[in-house]
Amino acid sequence: MSTYILRRILLMVPTLLGAVTLIFILMRMLPGDVALYILGSGDSGDMNKQALAQIREDLGLDQPMIVQYGQWLWGAARLDFGKSYWTRRPVLEELRQRYPVTASLALMSLLLGTAIAVPIGILSAVRQDTLIDYAARLFVIAGLSLPNFWLAILVILGLVHYFHWLPPLNYAPFWVDPWLNFKQLIFPALITGYRLSAIGARMTRSSLLEVLRDDFVRTARAKGLRENVVVLKHALCNALLPVVTIVGVELLVLFGGLVVIETVFTIPGIGRFLVDAITHRDYPSIQALVFVFALFVVTINLLVDLVYGVLDPRIRYS
Repeated sequence: MSTYILRRILLMVPTLLGAVTLIFILMRMLPGDVALYILGSGDSGDMNKQALAQIREDLGLDQPMIVQYGQWLWGAARLDFGKSYWTRRPVLEELRQRYPVTASLALMSLLLGTAIAVPIGILSAVRQDTLIDYAARLFVIAGLSLPNFWLAILVILGLVHYFHWLPPLNYAPFWVDPWLNFKQLIFPALITGYRLSAIGARMTRSSLLEVLRDDFVRTARAKGLRENVVVLKHALCNALLPVVTIVGVELLVLFGGLVVIETVFTIPGIGRFLVDAITHRDYPSIQALVFVFALFVVTINLLVDLVYGVLDPRIRYS
């Protein structure tokens, strides 16, 4: 197991390197000049050429691309992502400030989505082709069809119209005001977790239906075990393997959805930071965020593979 983990960790290096190299090149290929944007002159009109040259020199944009790439890569290896072009603060400091916000929202969305998905999937499989099953299918179809941004806007409009509630402009950390923090995150977490719960419920249902037809389940029933023991103890453990896979994949998609949700609900997390960085052509911030997202992707994939061995003792890594 340790050899497998070490090999996977070593394979993360070329993956991360490829991701940051690609985004570095793409950002430099986009039309426009970040120095012009900072100077506030736009892409046309009169400008102070001396000030423009000074900005490019201060940001290192006057150097060849290969030199810029080498400097950024050396800094990233030391977890020094440089300073934001827009806020003039170290990017790592910005990430440290915003990461707990996104992490808490993602964790809450994951817990809510999983807590809803598994029971609905079990009920839908055990009560196949009944009213409960049809209601669960409707829940799943709606969750897969409704876009997060559209649902978020509807929720805000409903809260404003019926409860006179608006998303707070100032974010309250959990350790400062737990109740206010909960009220700020519960609706974004429910919206983000809805899609996760829909996909999880659908996969739980289909996987459990397949397992319930296996011979070992019929044997367990023939031994006189209660139905809830057969379903929860014997069948569900075997049915959760594909569910873990899809939850791991959707967790990555969930982080992409948080970009929209944080913007709609004015939550100062990594997703909103990414939108601001793209708007301001903040190269160091965008490159650091892509690095963090890529690291998160490869880490989640590794954890999902390791969970397989926990759920199914027959799986061994060598």
